[in-house]
Amino acid sequence: MRILPVLFIVLFSMNIHAQNNYELKRHQMVQEQVKNRGINHGPTLKAMKSVPRHEFVLQGLRPSAYLDTPLPIGHKQTISQPYIVAFMTSELNPKPKDRVLEIGTGSGYQAAVLAEIVDTVYTIEIVEPLGIQARNKLQKLGYDNVKVRIGDGYNGWPDAAPFDAIIVTAAVEEVPQPLIDQLAEGGRMIIPVGPHRDLRNLQLIKRRKGKLITKNRLPVRFVPFTREKDSL
Repeated sequence: MRILPVLFIVLFSMNIHAQNNYELKRHQMVQEQVKNRGINHGPTLKAMKSVPRHEFVLQGLRPSAYLDTPLPIGHKQTISQPYIVAFMTSELNPKPKDRVLEIGTGSGYQAAVLAEIVDTVYTIEIVEPLGIQARNKLQKLGYDNVKVRIGDGYNGWPDAAPFDAIIVTAAVEEVPQPLIDQLAEGGRMIIPVGPHRDLRNLQLIKRRKGKLITKNRLPVRFVPFTREKDSL
């Protein structure tokens, strides 16, 4: 009769040790893979120290969750490497009162990082099982300021526009016009753009006095932007 309490204590202790280990790895990730590589945007660093990245990867890949590498999440999609998540987030320079649109929810990790910083994140995922999984995970972790929609992200989220910032985590050949239209005055968009199967340019687009200012920030590889067949 005394075995069960002892077993519970052992399992509880193992769980605490695992969580502490993940936290240590997370802080090392931010220091070594993000800050040491030149990203010093305070809100981004703080958010990435807080969000449990291991919760957003497949169970069997959790030991690799804090390595600086993309990881498969199923359905031919990946979770971006931590440096790219940090770079894209810091380039957006998100503010506490911002409303942000994300195209390509994937695992939900990028949305969680943004949710630590901004007022509300609106995120769209075309792959239904991933969208459902991400929504459930975000709710479980308490990210009540993230709204998940399943569908084609090309047309954005018109009924919630305009947005202070837009982040696209899939590669396009041309920037979708609906996303440009939904960018608020003073807003910022980060999006990988370029020819199919080539390296893309991570473009930072700003709307200033009605005009768009575009800068190429970093060569990257991303999974291609997916459309619903009846939208093509």
